[in-house]
Amino acid sequence: MLDSPPILEARSLTKLYAGLKALSGVSFAIHPGDILGYLGPNGSGKSTTVKILTGLLAPTTGQVLFRGQNINDDLVTYKKQVGYAPEEANLYTFLTGAEYLELVGTLRGMTPLRLNEKIESLLNDFSMYPHRYSPISSYSKGMRQRIMLIAALMHDPDVLILDEPFSGLDVTMSLTFRAVIQLLAQAGKAVFFCSPVLEVVDTLCTHLVLLRKGQVAAYGQIDEIRARGLAPALEDAFLQLTEQFDADSRAANIVAAVNAPCY
Repeated sequence: MLDSPPILEARSLTKLYAGLKALSGVSFAIHPGDILGYLGPNGSGKSTTVKILTGLLAPTTGQVLFRGQNINDDLVTYKKQVGYAPEEANLYTFLTGAEYLELVGTLRGMTPLRLNEKIESLLNDFSMYPHRYSPISSYSKGMRQRIMLIAALMHDPDVLILDEPFSGLDVTMSLTFRAVIQLLAQAGKAVFFCSPVLEVVDTLCTHLVLLRKGQVAAYGQIDEIRARGLAPALEDAFLQLTEQFDADSRAANIVAAVNAPCY
């Protein structure tokens, strides 16, 4: 919805660590209904960007705007409007799934009645209801990920920041959550989607940022990125605009090394 003002906007984000630039002048905007894919090789600055967008890290220069206002002007209010699912589901493992969600909802100011209704409904929809009273320490990686996703969604945030949200999910739940993201975007939410799975980004996202060495290598609608890379597929465009290497040759070299004599 480009005719609407952006919900979330990054303006010239730069981050220095011990004098080294992790990010350099990164800018993008997410409008209502946008699903912005954020891609880049390891060490390109993706994790730093996520930490800045969630308010966990301050940029050296630049700013993040939520509905036109600097998030650092009122970080507490901003965080109430954000649903964040980190790459690693670091939960309080001594709690049960239901207890963890109750804790998160209480901290976000949800009323007890609505909170309990949402917990019960979402646990059921995420196929976690039978395990609601089991300690998180007994959960598999996929079960922990489901609890984390419920925690990110249940307060109906305006912004979703998803860092590899499909990690650990089985095929059925991955397909379900992909549909959830699309429906939330259709309802006007702004979605920031960080994932290393090119196929998912290609089919799910409406817009894309390609990051290379802390800088934006390409930014725009998915179709525009393909055309700019002069490639028929997102994978080819990604390699052209970021790593700039021959993946087939590198794969052949790896296989040759694996097949070399061991003794």
